[in-house]
Amino acid sequence: MSSATGVPQQNPAAEGRGEDEPLLGRAGDASQQEEKGIQFNFVLGTAIIAQVGIWILTATVWASVFTHNVILFSAHPLLNSAGILLTTQAILVLQPTHTPKQKRTGTNIHAVLNGTSVLTLIAGLIVIEYNKISHGGTHFESPHAILGLITYIIFAIQAIVGITQYYFPSLYGGVDNAKSVWKYHRVSGYVLLVLSFATVAAATETPFGKDTLEMKLWAIIVASVITLIGVLPRIKKQKLGL
Repeated sequence: MSSATGVPQQNPAAEGRGEDEPLLGRAGDASQQEEKGIQFNFVLGTAIIAQVGIWILTATVWASVFTHNVILFSAHPLLNSAGILLTTQAILVLQPTHTPKQKRTGTNIHAVLNGTSVLTLIAGLIVIEYNKISHGGTHFESPHAILGLITYIIFAIQAIVGITQYYFPSLYGGVDNAKSVWKYHRVSGYVLLVLSFATVAAATETPFGKDTLEMKLWAIIVASVITLIGVLPRIKKQKLGL
């Protein structure tokens, strides 16, 4: 496209936005461009806001741990926050894909990131369970522990369903049947992200989080909200079957 003077100009519509679009774009309009590598999906559109939020949250947790005496139990918040960081990246890389090739590449990266996240979270669960058993502590008593258990279970289900529906569609009776499950997988993924943030927030009110690590509830809430401000506007309603 050229102006009257013959100077080439970019076509806003070709970039997925119109001339009257707000700076950060409209809900769901972040799409991976053909000439752009998938690595740009991590910062495309409002993803940069999500990156700021999730790194602040992770840094807040890790700073609270490393500014105090590090013990075996310290691995629990470190591993869990790392798992949530990886899950957020897995969401961000897949959201803007829209062509078959992009979706294949994005899904493979999404699977690796989420698979690593689940392994990290399992390690975090092993640490807390070992600590409880070795000290004769009670299990799943606090709001944080209950939310954590629910989050762990959903993460496991999410990973199993995600892997089987994409890589082993025959388990669902074929590709078409497997595809019909995708929208539920996507919705539950966003719900799980919110639940993860709620679990971290609840951790700030536990004796270890509040008295030992001195974690601040407001800091976790602010970081979580910033992350969601970056993630939610990139949701494509058509991918959810809407």
